[in-house]
Amino acid sequence: MAGSGSVPRVVVGVDGSASSQEALRWAARHAQLIGGMVEAVCAWDTPSEAGWAGPATEPGFDLEQARRGFAEEIRTVFGDHKPVEVREELVRGDPSEILVRASEGAELLVVGSRGRGGFARAMLGSVSQRCAQHAACPVVVVRPPGKGK
Repeated sequence: MAGSGSVPRVVVGVDGSASSQEALRWAARHAQLIGGMVEAVCAWDTPSEAGWAGPATEPGFDLEQARRGFAEEIRTVFGDHKPVEVREELVRGDPSEILVRASEGAELLVVGSRGRGGFARAMLGSVSQRCAQHAACPVVVVRPPGKGK
């Protein structure tokens, strides 16, 4: 948990999916209610390091693509009017490991129920499930709009 006298930090995983965008909105509303700030974390990796997709074309290109996608997602969710302080962290590596590490000292970790690579029938994505099991703080799992009614 956040130390006394410090601003509460709400960490949120961002990956471009509909549930990730909803998680970012939810995290910002929550941070506003508690007088906190949002740490939006986006993990990226080159395709060959993430799986069997073949050799990466150019890691620098992948990083630029990740930066553009991350910035676009922040703009899509907030436009020009962020409701609270939002710190953006683009980190290379496994999303669940990065988010679990980022949860240390946080008030709350917010993740979408399924990311870009989720199976359609899965209730939770693998990243959200690992975060719920291993985070160092409470975890909120947010479903995409129109789901779970």
